[in-house]
Amino acid sequence: MEGRAEVAQRIDRPEGDCRGEPDPEASFALSGEGSCIAEARHRATAFLTQHECGHRWRMPDRVVGLTELVVSELVTNACKYAPGPILLRLRLAGEALEVEVWDSGPVLPAASDADPERVGRHGLEVVKAVAADLVVLREKVGKRITARILLTPA
Repeated sequence: MEGRAEVAQRIDRPEGDCRGEPDPEASFALSGEGSCIAEARHRATAFLTQHECGHRWRMPDRVVGLTELVVSELVTNACKYAPGPILLRLRLAGEALEVEVWDSGPVLPAASDADPERVGRHGLEVVKAVAADLVVLREKVGKRITARILLTPA
């Protein structure tokens, strides 16, 4: 299993250097195929690692883990319920990381009531539980879901 530094180097910094100030925002077009879920997680980890390098500080493991979880859940839902490509946008905004996923599906998701007997369909509930904020917006085409993850402990 690759570590965070190896993933970042392979995806975003082929030379593995730390030159320049990292961009506080990155956007990625994903295919919408099942394999794009892992790609989205890797790109999110690389984005965070790039900021560690550029700012010479370590991103808390809690933030990396929550980011990977949120990205996985939101991209999985987009793959499952919407046809076509997915857009993933990551943005550092003050004391938070915004994870934004756009897909072409017209139906807005809603978290279900808690049900310990239900198998599956807990993704949005999980995201709501770990994110500081969750916004679901209808777009002219599709929808945009944004989850904010605090960079410092709550």
